[in-house]
Amino acid sequence: MSAVINPAGNANMVHESEAQRQHARLKLPAKLRFQGQQGGVQEVQLIDLSAGGFSFEQGSQSVVEGKLYRGKLMFKVEGIGFAMDVEFQVRSIIGGKRVGCEFHNLRPREMSALRYIISALIGGELVNVGGLISILQRENFTKARGGKGNEKLSLLGRLRAMGLTLVILLAGLGAFAYVLYQFYDIYFVTHADSAQVSVPGTQVAMPREGTVQSLVTVGSTVSKGAPVATFTANMLDALKGALPESEMTPDNLERLFNKRFQGTLTSPCDCKVVSQLVGDGQVAPKGTPVFLLAPVESVATVEARFPYRAFNKLQPGTPLTFLVGGETTERGGRIASIALQDGGLASDIRVHIQPNEPLASDLAKRPVDVRIRPLNGVFANNSLVFGK
Repeated sequence: MSAVINPAGNANMVHESEAQRQHARLKLPAKLRFQGQQGGVQEVQLIDLSAGGFSFEQGSQSVVEGKLYRGKLMFKVEGIGFAMDVEFQVRSIIGGKRVGCEFHNLRPREMSALRYIISALIGGELVNVGGLISILQRENFTKARGGKGNEKLSLLGRLRAMGLTLVILLAGLGAFAYVLYQFYDIYFVTHADSAQVSVPGTQVAMPREGTVQSLVTVGSTVSKGAPVATFTANMLDALKGALPESEMTPDNLERLFNKRFQGTLTSPCDCKVVSQLVGDGQVAPKGTPVFLLAPVESVATVEARFPYRAFNKLQPGTPLTFLVGGETTERGGRIASIALQDGGLASDIRVHIQPNEPLASDLAKRPVDVRIRPLNGVFANNSLVFGK
């Protein structure tokens, strides 16, 4: 054991092709100390050593073939002794003397040290203490995974595993479908910049400056000539321009300024009250619209504004879909007409949309999301509209 391990050991190496072994065995000065069969401690000189096992010549105490033993493998490097705890099984006994052993449950660090020594000797390199210590300090093996790999899952465990796999698969498919739809919606669907429900009708405006008090509610139906609201105006404002100069004295003006009179706003047709534009009690200047009325037989439509770059997709008769604010179901329609804003050059195009189904007039002024899908609206099916 006082000898130093060096490349000279190559001459004593057992040739792999001769022995047909899994690991090359080397002859090197090393000893094995282990608990013998009769309970005594044996110390034997190794004949050869490999990464998979070793052999030695047994002494006075015999070993049993097939039995597991524990001991210490001892060798010297540069005059410094090293000992490894090993567990081995006797695999063969040749001629009653030569014992062939196989390592069992060899720990990663010891395995790394043995491989380092054997590789250095085979490669003709000098085995030194620093290299061996460095090898022993490394973590050269991946830690074993938790659980037993060969353990069969129970029926409940399999069902759980299948369920988890199915959930992960469905989540992945859903995420992929959502990303695919977003890509389609951004690059293939034409969106209106803005749109609203439009109802053809008329407005009832203030004849004079004053306060308003409504007589009807939004959504109600009024006959032609029926009162819809009253207004209170200043008497002086009503007579302005009608008083002769002789009566325009300070006293008369002060008296007229403090007087009020009431008037009535009437409906110009058999209409439905779509919206009230001025609240009760508010002061409105002359000419301010107070009510928006729509003829009873009128049908609501949609007006939308598209960017000019979508010109080639905005043709009369083109099918589209739209979603009215406050609703959850998309509606279908077609482009009825297109025009530039105010009939002049503009950066956007105004589109008049005719719904496939009648729209209630009380939806007037509601915002609308309008979309033109490719392939003449093949993808307008709500089942393809995620989140609807």
